[in-house]
Amino acid sequence: MNITIILLILLVGIVVTFLSGNRLASKVAMLFSVATAVFSIALLTQFLSGGTISYSTPWISNPSVLFSLQADGLGMAMLLLTTLLTPVIIYTKIAYPVKKEKVLYSLILFMELAMIGTFLSSDGLVYYIFWELSLIPIYFIILYWGNGDLEKRKKATLTFFIYTFAGSLFMLAAFIYLYQITGSLSLDALYSATLTAKEQTWIFLALFLALAIKSPIFPFHTWQANAYQKAPAVGTMLLAALMSKMGLYSIIRWQLPITPLATAELQYIVIALCLAGVVYGSLIALRQDNIKRLLAYSSLAHVGLIAAGIYSLTTDGLQGAVYQMMAHGIVIVGLFFAADIIFRRTQIAMISELGGIKSLAPRFTIAFITIVFASIALPPMFTFVGEFSILYGLFQLNGWLALLGGTTLFLGAFYMLRMYQKVMLGPLPSQRVSFTDIHLHEIIIMAIIILALIGFGIYSKPVTELIAPSIQEILTYVKR
Repeated sequence: MNITIILLILLVGIVVTFLSGNRLASKVAMLFSVATAVFSIALLTQFLSGGTISYSTPWISNPSVLFSLQADGLGMAMLLLTTLLTPVIIYTKIAYPVKKEKVLYSLILFMELAMIGTFLSSDGLVYYIFWELSLIPIYFIILYWGNGDLEKRKKATLTFFIYTFAGSLFMLAAFIYLYQITGSLSLDALYSATLTAKEQTWIFLALFLALAIKSPIFPFHTWQANAYQKAPAVGTMLLAALMSKMGLYSIIRWQLPITPLATAELQYIVIALCLAGVVYGSLIALRQDNIKRLLAYSSLAHVGLIAAGIYSLTTDGLQGAVYQMMAHGIVIVGLFFAADIIFRRTQIAMISELGGIKSLAPRFTIAFITIVFASIALPPMFTFVGEFSILYGLFQLNGWLALLGGTTLFLGAFYMLRMYQKVMLGPLPSQRVSFTDIHLHEIIIMAIIILALIGFGIYSKPVTELIAPSIQEILTYVKR
C-alpha cells in the first residue's frame, strides 16, 4: 500500500459526491473524507514500522518528469493534518442546508486532493500542478457560497486569485531555470544542484514571492482579510487551517534546501518581514470590529511567527514551526466555527453589536473560552509547545528577535480576550432575546478540537518523533 491510494479515494469521492445529488452529497463527501483519514492513519502505521509508502513512476519523457510522491515524517504530518481536519470541516457544515450541495462538497474534496498532492509531491512540476489546482475549488467556494454582496465577493476572489496566480508564475520560472541546470525537477536533483550565490538569490526571491503570498507573509497579505471575510465558514477554515500551510511547508521542503547560501544571506531581512507581520497583524486586529476580520489578522500574526521560526534555521525553530502549523490549523478551525455559530444564531458579525451570550449558552461559553485560551498559547495547549519552541529557536539566533516575536503573546491575549469579553459577557443587547446553546453536532466538533489541542499539548512526543528526522535531514542541506 502506498500514498497514491489516498489520491485515488479522493478522485472517486469527487465523482461519486457530484453524482449522488444534492440530498446525499454531504453524507457521501463525509464518508470519503473519513475514508482518506482512516487510510492516512494506516499509512502512518506502515511508515512507522519501516514500510515504504512513497511512489514514483516516469510520467513525461521530455521534459523528464516523474509522478513522484514522497512520504517522510514531515510529509506525513501534513498529510494527517489535512485528512483529519477535512472531515471536521465538512462536519461543521453538514447539519445546515446549502445550495448546490453536490458541487460544494465535490469542490471541498477536490481541494483536499490538491493540498495533499502539494504536501507529498517530490517532483517540481507535479508539485506546481497540485499547487495551482488548489486555487480552483477555493475560488468557486468563495464566489458562490460566500457572504455578503456578490460584487464584493467577486472583487475579493479575483484579488485573491490574481495575487496567488501571479506569484506562482515566479515559482514556475524558478523551476524552469532549475530544470535547465539539473535536467530534472526531483527533490534529490534540486537539493544537490550546484548554483552560484547569485543564482540562488534570484531563485530564493522567486520562490519567496510565491510562498509569501500563499501563506501569507507581510507585506504580501493584502488579499487575506477580504477573502477570509467573504468566504463561507468552510472556505475560511480551508484557507486558514490548511491552504496557508502549503506556503509554510513549501519554505521548508523546497526553498531552504535548494537555496542555502541565499537563505543565510537574506535570513535577517526575511525574519524582519515575518516579525513585522506579527506586530502589524496584531495591531490591526486590535482595531477590527468584524469577528472574521479580527481572526484573519490574528492568523497573519501567527503565520508571521511560524515563518520566522522556519527562517531561524535552528532545529527548535523549525520543529516549533511544524508544531505550530499543526496547532494553528486545529485552533483556527475552532475559532471560525465559533464565529459561524454566533453569526448563524444572531445574523450579526460585528463585535460591538454583540454581548451577553454567556448567560444564554453556558456550554458554548466554556468551549469558546477554551479555544480562545489555545489561540493565545496558554499552557497546556499544543499552541504553547509550538510558540515556545519557535521563540527559543529565535533566541538562539538573536535574543531581540525572540523578544519581538514574543509580542504576539501579549498582543494576541489582549485582542482575543477583549473580543471574547465584548461578545460573550456583559448585558444582552436589547435587540437580542435568545441564543440557543450548542447542540450535539456542535459539541462533538468542539470536543474533537479541544481534546486534540490539550492532548498534543500535554504529550507532543509522537509529533516530535515523526518530524525530527525530516527536519534534521533538511537542515543538513541548508547548512552544507
